[in-house]
Amino acid sequence: MQILDRRQALAIAPLWRLGFRPFFLAGALYAALAIPLWIAAWTGLWPGWQPAGGWLAWHRHEMLFGFALAIVAGFLLTAGQTWTGQPAPTGRPLMALALLWLAARLAWLVGAPLPVLTLLELAFPLLLALTLGRMVWRVRQVRNYPVVAVLLLLSAADAQSLVGLWRDDLAWQRQGALAGIWLVAALMLMIGGRVIPFFTQRGLGREKMVQPWPWLEIVLLVGAALIAGLHAAGTALSPQPLLALPCLLLAVGQALRSWRWHDAGIWRVPLLWSLHVAMLWLVLALLWLGLWHLGLVASYSAALHALTVGAMGGLILAMIARVSLGHTGRPLVLPAGMLAAFVLLNLASLLRLLATELAPLSNLRLAALCWLLAFGLFVWRYAAILLGPRADGHPG
Repeated sequence: MQILDRRQALAIAPLWRLGFRPFFLAGALYAALAIPLWIAAWTGLWPGWQPAGGWLAWHRHEMLFGFALAIVAGFLLTAGQTWTGQPAPTGRPLMALALLWLAARLAWLVGAPLPVLTLLELAFPLLLALTLGRMVWRVRQVRNYPVVAVLLLLSAADAQSLVGLWRDDLAWQRQGALAGIWLVAALMLMIGGRVIPFFTQRGLGREKMVQPWPWLEIVLLVGAALIAGLHAAGTALSPQPLLALPCLLLAVGQALRSWRWHDAGIWRVPLLWSLHVAMLWLVLALLWLGLWHLGLVASYSAALHALTVGAMGGLILAMIARVSLGHTGRPLVLPAGMLAAFVLLNLASLLRLLATELAPLSNLRLAALCWLLAFGLFVWRYAAILLGPRADGHPG
């Protein structure tokens, strides 16, 4: 089977021509809505129903398996077609996958019967892994087998959360979600190591791209997967001095990569510095986690939110801003307001860290507002881009 020809592609509504379109738009919209809803529920302003597992479990689960996994799906389904030359889902199959994601989100929010919730929730990551796995396997693209493996491990982490829900075991729910967060960190390390040097070289017109050190790429991927596994087992949920060493080594490893990628020219290009700053938040998260295991800092939450808000949220916003332009045939020029979105996202992360120690409620509300504005700006400026045809007339 070949990738759709021009006539077939143009017959499909633009939103359903490639995976990045529905999943970037839906994921960003979900991010913009879910955080204010969580803050309203946490502060007692939401008088409505309780989602499956309660609001804290919903927040922890949905920001990962709802928001982040939607963006991962959009990116991998689009990049996978480029990597392999194999067709990614378009048209009705893509629509069905997006509706499955949406159905799982609604099932969690309204507290659907557990068998229905379980079926809907696990079907999405498993189908995503199967789809990408088939594309990669057809061309025996060994370098992308680890991506499929991480997707399968994410499905297992989601299953662990669901087992915790069935057993009314908050510990298992938390362990599954935290394991999933560090698996997404592993994807960030793996994919970031490929695209950030490439985007930097292209964006600045440099002759050569910084080449990776294979041993360091392996160490970072295995190390992040190890941290995920220790969270799944519950071992890493209390300070363990022995676990400080891998965290600190990973922090040094990513700092070394960031130093190698750095070019003074990135600070003139928001589409570039936003990527680089996101990876620095990951360095901070790993460093903080190591210090927490040594008992030198008190808050695990600070490490977690440096990862989820600063690194994960920052990298997602930067990636979807750039990929959406490139894959719709537009110049890599930020729409108005998106520079403010990048600044607001990083401010949200800083305020969320301050909320662990200083004026928790007010800083938390301000962080939520900055997050809402950052992703709201993306939806406002990119909805027409994602819903409309490519600017160059090319199908896709």
